[in-house]
Amino acid sequence: MRFDDAHQTTAVGRHHRRRRPTGEPPPLPRSIATSGLWWATGTVALVALAILMFVASRTSLGLTAADLEGKLLRPLIGLRTAGLTSVMQALSGPGLLIVVQAIRWPTILVLLLFKRFLHLVVFLGSFLAVAVAVAALSAWLRRPRPFGVELLGRWGGYAMPSRPVAYLAATLVGAIYSLLPQGPWRQRGKWVAALLVTVAAVARVYLGVDAPSDVLVGAVIGTTIPLLAFRLLAPNQVFPVTYRRGRTAHIDIGGRRGEAIKLALKEQLGVQVLEVKRFGTKWSASSTPLRIRVKGNADSWLFAKLYASNHLRADRWYKLGRTLLYGRLEDEKSFNSVRQLAEREDYALGLMSRARVPSPEPFGVIEITPEREYLVVTEFLQDARELGEVEVDESIIDDGLRIIRRLWDAGLAHRDIKPANLLVRNGHLYLIDVFLTQVRPSPWRQAVDLANMMLSLATRSSPQLVYQRARSQFSDLEIGEAFAVTRGITMPAQLREMVRDGGRDLHAEFLRLLPERPRPVPIQRWTPRRLGLMLATFFGVVFVLVSATFLASPFGIEDLYSPAIGTAPSCRSYEALWLMSQSVPSASLIPCIELLPPGWSGGGARSGNGQSSFALDSDRVGVQAVRVQLTRTCTLGRVTPVPSDQPGISRYQEVIAIEPGRRYQGAVYFVFRGGCVTYRLDLRSDQQARPLAEVNRALGFVSRDQLGSELRQRSAGRLQLDPS
Repeated sequence: MRFDDAHQTTAVGRHHRRRRPTGEPPPLPRSIATSGLWWATGTVALVALAILMFVASRTSLGLTAADLEGKLLRPLIGLRTAGLTSVMQALSGPGLLIVVQAIRWPTILVLLLFKRFLHLVVFLGSFLAVAVAVAALSAWLRRPRPFGVELLGRWGGYAMPSRPVAYLAATLVGAIYSLLPQGPWRQRGKWVAALLVTVAAVARVYLGVDAPSDVLVGAVIGTTIPLLAFRLLAPNQVFPVTYRRGRTAHIDIGGRRGEAIKLALKEQLGVQVLEVKRFGTKWSASSTPLRIRVKGNADSWLFAKLYASNHLRADRWYKLGRTLLYGRLEDEKSFNSVRQLAEREDYALGLMSRARVPSPEPFGVIEITPEREYLVVTEFLQDARELGEVEVDESIIDDGLRIIRRLWDAGLAHRDIKPANLLVRNGHLYLIDVFLTQVRPSPWRQAVDLANMMLSLATRSSPQLVYQRARSQFSDLEIGEAFAVTRGITMPAQLREMVRDGGRDLHAEFLRLLPERPRPVPIQRWTPRRLGLMLATFFGVVFVLVSATFLASPFGIEDLYSPAIGTAPSCRSYEALWLMSQSVPSASLIPCIELLPPGWSGGGARSGNGQSSFALDSDRVGVQAVRVQLTRTCTLGRVTPVPSDQPGISRYQEVIAIEPGRRYQGAVYFVFRGGCVTYRLDLRSDQQARPLAEVNRALGFVSRDQLGSELRQRSAGRLQLDPS
């Protein structure tokens, strides 16, 4: 069954090929579905509104929103009881920790167990993207915790977006799209996830640590990023979540994809498709093979191979693995796009035709989704059977050996000679699945083709007969070279299995037939590229393990409940100072930076319930030379009282360690009503006096009354810093 534009076969009815107008979508366009579009639109709108309110209009719309949310919080806070508060604290703290850890570790382990590495990468990467987005937005918005409310739960950093809620949502959505198959189970999982996120959000609002808008923005960001990541990078149509046995290369061809395949064949090849079925999938791992019934004078068949994004990734992993393990076998570059996979297959079929190698006639490349899915359509060898299913006689042996000779003469290597790729029809042998064909291969690679062909033919005949016929086309030296370079790892999996099931060592039998036993040719070859790939793979594995450990227990890290809030705050950075005052609600004074001397800079600042801290760096005495910490009380050791230049503050000094001429470690304590500020010093002892004087001039205090007065003034008396 052969046809082209100049000649139409009577077996296949062809129609006019339709060219899609510019701008018209392909048969199966990329899609994030309607719900994904709504989530993306809602997230962008919500984040833009938050930026407008808390950045562009911080002193007007932002404080107005805080006032409105305060009014919404009061009825909920009025429901507080000792028992209910204990339950909410457990739900927003340890309970949330247990849920997240109980989901993350099993998700990671299941994805590793079932070798769904793409889902694992998207799962880890989407969570990291959520963490980065939340951190960046939080530092930009700088929204303190709800004003005028007693904060009963554990918290850290600025309020918007809510980190615990965002992390919980990201974990749940990632687990749903990684573990649950599309359908009823995934829908049930979404309802469970919505319930858990809602419970966590209500608990944090009840405890006063988050406002309603904080948990809303956190939940939306934590949901949208992994949802879009999975739908764009690991769409269910290409990478379905399934626990059935079978090759992951064989993607589903039903539903929208099946209709898209029929439409694409009609428009681009001009044939009317009646049926599309998967065909010959047992030994196919690099594509999804299809048998297509088309309309004609009599129903006829075409053969096609469907290439998609998962096949491109599989090709990359295959070549990387072979390069790392063997070097010489697959030390080559991988393809850059799915289009290149299809183009390579079609090009290789043309090479076979030019070399007069009997193989299916190519009919072209069909685009399903640009850069993501393509069909390579060829002639279907009707009534052909695999070599492993027929008795092999001398004519078939001669055909197989003639195929190798023609490949050698044309400077080609098939690289995947096995019974499944050798079809017998009407007593003649055909070579199929030419995707791996290599132009101008090494003599080593060509020799492997000869040995695999002889072994494949011998599985259905005898080594003696195959060797006898081979000597008419190849010399003993060429045959000996073929078996010198061939062993188990150079043989395709199907061929190894058939030889093993036959109970005979065909390789050894061929070696005994040779006049002289050849010396084995080593396969391993070390190249700079192989060494570089080994190092890159090692560091990549380390990165994945570290990321997995980090993501599996996020509530145990400092970033969640005491994240960075920027650099050391000046005495006029009121958002940061309000947040610090909320961390220790009893403190009458809040530490800050009055004026940094030359050579000093503000280090990272953190704030959470119970304490706040920031650091000072010096170009002379080192990073974090001074660490300032605000707490409710201090534990004073062997301290020495020193005069204080500020009323209401008691000052003490402690020498922790000193190495004469090298290092000085000490602490200065400022004790005042409701709080204590500790300066921890780590200085070079020979420069102790000057840095201490500079630190004393740089650090100052802002009273709680002043912070409350500033808040009342900005909000026109609507907001109070502390609960009434």
